[in-house]
Amino acid sequence: MNDGRGQVVDVALYEAVFNCMESLIPEYSAFGAVREASGSALPGIAPTNAYRCRDGYVLIAGNGDSIFRRLMGVIGRPDLGAAPDLASNSGRVARVAELDTAIEGWTTTRSISEVLAAMEEAHVPAGRIYTAKDIAEDRHYRARDMIFRQQTRDGHSVDVPGIVPKLSATPGMVRSPAPNLGDDTDAVLGELGFSAADIAALRNKLAIG
Repeated sequence: MNDGRGQVVDVALYEAVFNCMESLIPEYSAFGAVREASGSALPGIAPTNAYRCRDGYVLIAGNGDSIFRRLMGVIGRPDLGAAPDLASNSGRVARVAELDTAIEGWTTTRSISEVLAAMEEAHVPAGRIYTAKDIAEDRHYRARDMIFRQQTRDGHSVDVPGIVPKLSATPGMVRSPAPNLGDDTDAVLGELGFSAADIAALRNKLAIG
C-alpha cells in the first residue's frame, strides 16, 4: 500500500513449507497419488538425489534431458548419456537405481568441493548438503545475523539461530535468555494475583509435601 497505512501479515509456519512441496497436492487431486517417504530422491524425476562424497553429501539434479547428457559426460558414462531409452525422463525413471549407482560410484571417490567444481563447469545443478558445522562456519549466515552468541542464565555462552523475518523498521530482538525450570514461577504467580506471602506459603507446602 502507498497511503502510509500498514497491514496484517498472516503466515502459519507450515504454509512456508507447504508451498515448497511442488506437485504433491495436484498429483493427489488429479490421480489420487499419495507420495510416500522416498529419502533424498525426487519421485518421478531422474536422476535427482543426494550422493555420498568422501567428506559428505551433495545434491545433484541431472533430470533435464540435456543436463543429463552433460552429467553422464562428467562422470565418465557417455554410454548412458547416449542411450536412446534414457533420452527422456520416463526412461530414466525406469532405470533410476542404475543411474544413481553410476553417479554415486563417481562421487564417492571425490570430495564435495571437487564434485561441485565439476558440476559447475558442466552446468549441472548441484549443491552441498550442510551439516551443523557447515552452517556455523558459513560467513553468509553470520553476515545476516542468522547466528548470534547468547548468554544463558547460568553463565554459559552458546550460538543460537537468528531472528526471522528481518524487518527494517522494527527489527526483532531476544529480550531474555531461555529460563531454567522454575525461574519465572514467582513472576507468573504474581501476575495471577498471588502475594509474596502466598508464594512463600505455597513453596513451604510443596517442600513439606
